[in-house]
Order: sequence, then structure tokens, then C-alpha cells
Amino acid sequence: MEYKNIKSAKFMERPNRFIAYVEIDGEKKICHVKNTGRCKELLIPGVNVWVQHIKSPLRKTEYDLICVEKDGEFINIDSQAPNKIFRQWAENSGYFGNGATIRSEVKFKNSRFDFCIEKDGKKTFVEVKGVTLKEGEAALFPDAPTDRGVKHLRELISCIKDGHGAYVFFIIQMKGVSYLSPNKITHPEFATALSDAIDADVKIFALDCKVTPESIEADSFVEIKA
Repeated sequence: MEYKNIKSAKFMERPNRFIAYVEIDGEKKICHVKNTGRCKELLIPGVNVWVQHIKSPLRKTEYDLICVEKDGEFINIDSQAPNKIFRQWAENSGYFGNGATIRSEVKFKNSRFDFCIEKDGKKTFVEVKGVTLKEGEAALFPDAPTDRGVKHLRELISCIKDGHGAYVFFIIQMKGVSYLSPNKITHPEFATALSDAIDADVKIFALDCKVTPESIEADSFVEIKA
């Protein structure tokens, strides 16, 4: 996927989850942060960031914070990007076979999953998780406790018990990682739920991404170390 009207900036501060202040051409500007995660290891005063200019009378801010540079790597922090990236990859890779039907936001019992992929009468439910946290060579998820993430894993196990397919795709919004692991220190319950999901035959995959300030696309599979 590509972004238009991207401008470089310097990160200044993030007073709350939803907004940040950046410096653009010497002026202090307010922008919307498209990621409610902590991102503390990324959003450090003075780092290079890229924002998208979107002028609309319906918006309170003219900019969205899209990309951060860390250690010479670009990291996309747009939390709306992973689902779009997965759908493009699923449609173009042929991974789920020719003729597969892909639907978004599909309800199953009391749950709503990101995608349902149907082929030859077989339904496969998919949850997509965006990953922006890196420590050394490891991508880690989550960067903050996520009861919702635990619930999704438990519900995917239920899908397997009912005879459906079930997948989790972690979209790592950067390059430069060797493997993905659950963040056991931040949320041990998620790590336990992920292990239970693997034991129940929920398929767990991770894809890293090629990232520039103006674009992001899925690239290669990354090893899972649960």
C-alpha cells in the first residue's frame, strides 16, 4: 500500500495516545497518532518521523503519523495498515488457492474476526496483528497487555473445534528481524494463549514488510518462537 502527501518531521512529544506534536519546516504541528500502542521505544524526542498531510474540514488535525526511523530502519506504525497488507498479500500470493473468497469483519458465534477465507466450502477464520516492537533480532507482540488479543486466540481455538480453519498472521511493520515471539514479560497470558492455540492447530505465521516513508508491503515469512 502507498501513502500520498508524505512530509518529513521531527518528533517532539506525545501528550496522550491519540495525538503527538512534531516539527515540520521549523513549525510545531499537531498530528493524529494512528496507533494506540505505547511505542515508547520509537517515539523519542528528536527522532525522524514521517506524517501524511490530510486536510479536511471534518478533521481536528491535518496530519497522521505514519512512519518512524530507528537505527537506520523505517518502521510503519499505522495500525490500520496490517489488515490492508494482509488482504493484498492473500489476494496476490495465491497462498489460499485460486478462487478463494476473502471477506472482512466476519461474525462467528459471539466473535468477529478480521477475515474469513472460503474455498471449496471450507471456511478459514483469520486474525491479523500488527507488530512494531523490536528487541535485538526479535519482533515482539504485544507491546502492551491485550485482553482482546487473548480473547481472539481463545475464539480461534473454538473455530478449530467446530471444524473450521483458523490462522493468526502477525504483520511485522518493518524489516531487520529474525523471528517473532510473544512478549512474555509484558503479557504472559497472551504467551500462554498463543501456545494453547498452536497446540490446538491454529496456524500461526508472521510476515515482515518492506517499508519506506511512502509505502509498505508484505515481504517474507519470519520464524515463530513461541
